Amino acid sequence: MRIRLTFSALLALTLAATLPNIGAAQSPFSPAIVVNDSVVTQFELDQRIGLLGLFRAPGNLPEVAREGLIEDRLKMEELGRAGLRLTDEALLDQMAAFAERANLELDQFLNVLDESGIERETFRDFVRVGVSWRDFVRSRYGSRSQITESEIDQALGQAAGGARGIEVLLSEIIIPAPPEQAEQAQAQAEQISTLTTTAAFEEQARGVSALPSRSGGGRLDWLPISNYPPQLRSILLALAPGEVTSPIPIENGIALFQMRDVREIAQAAVEPAAIEYAAYYIAGGLSDQGLRQAARVAADVDTCDDLYGVAQGQPAEVLQRDILPPAEIPQDVAMRLAALDPGEVDYSLTRSDGETLVFLMLCGRTPTLTGDVDRDAVRAQLTSQRLAGYGDALLADLLASATIATP
Repeated sequence: MRIRLTFSALLALTLAATLPNIGAAQSPFSPAIVVNDSVVTQFELDQRIGLLGLFRAPGNLPEVAREGLIEDRLKMEELGRAGLRLTDEALLDQMAAFAERANLELDQFLNVLDESGIERETFRDFVRVGVSWRDFVRSRYGSRSQITESEIDQALGQAAGGARGIEVLLSEIIIPAPPEQAEQAQAQAEQISTLTTTAAFEEQARGVSALPSRSGGGRLDWLPISNYPPQLRSILLALAPGEVTSPIPIENGIALFQMRDVREIAQAAVEPAAIEYAAYYIAGGLSDQGLRQAARVAADVDTCDDLYGVAQGQPAEVLQRDILPPAEIPQDVAMRLAALDPGEVDYSLTRSDGETLVFLMLCGRTPTLTGDVDRDAVRAQLTSQRLAGYGDALLADLLASATIATP
């Protein structure tokens, strides 16, 4: 990385350092990061952290926000050099598509941002950079991303040896964190995230976890990494044995995972194209009354269809049944479904600030490839992966040659 600062960077740093009497360091618009000629303000950093929290992004949110804003500045520089700009109409379409993934109209989604203190421009810029960069990478590298028939065969496991897969052996903790306990739960989670031994993690799981697995120290059996939400897989695979994830915020709780082991298997589990699940909502949250009712329901049902009988005569909203691609399932729900087989249940999650218990049942997983293979769909997936690789390599080059400073 270069150590020479540009004039603009020097000016921003000088101003930040020489105006202490007017509180520049505390101002929300003081420089938080300087990326080449571009200043990222503390306001932008705080807004990105808030946006990631609203999206329930995993990981250390301040660190993820900082890295994301640095990358966004470099991407915008590159897009500017290429003379590319997303039209206002295309941007609105993409914002609406983003909102639709949360089952909301764009206006509803923007109102949620307003209520959470997130400026609409923050979301607009987030979408603009992501979509513009994707289109730029496709236009620049599309001719290099042609997929051959043999590559499709290999991806389908038709080549000799078949596809290999990865399984992980994890331990888990979910700490309940309704609003009145959120600060205490965060402090507990941060302490647990520093643990490096399975014995210490298991002790904490038995003491603080809200999951049924707490009786076994939070231990899970071997599971395909493809069972977990796409946004969580890279975080899990980056762990060495004994390491624990940073606290992962979920609704009314905080999740942590410890890696015990990872292995490669001869035949990869087929990644699901969609997951069908049912959620039956029980009043009382994790209270003794709520848990007793959940246990009674668990004893009475064997399949998702049985839940219709349980919910009969109650308001329609107490039972929700969805078939969704893995990436569109709420992250806390996806985490719990990862450990379930069809017909198995989990009742560790809550809604409504902890007042409602979520009785969750996995109905089934739809494999990506069944019967007649859609080779065009496989080709599109492989092309997308290859383009993402080119984009990552270009971004790595931009980062290596950038001047990045923190006032």
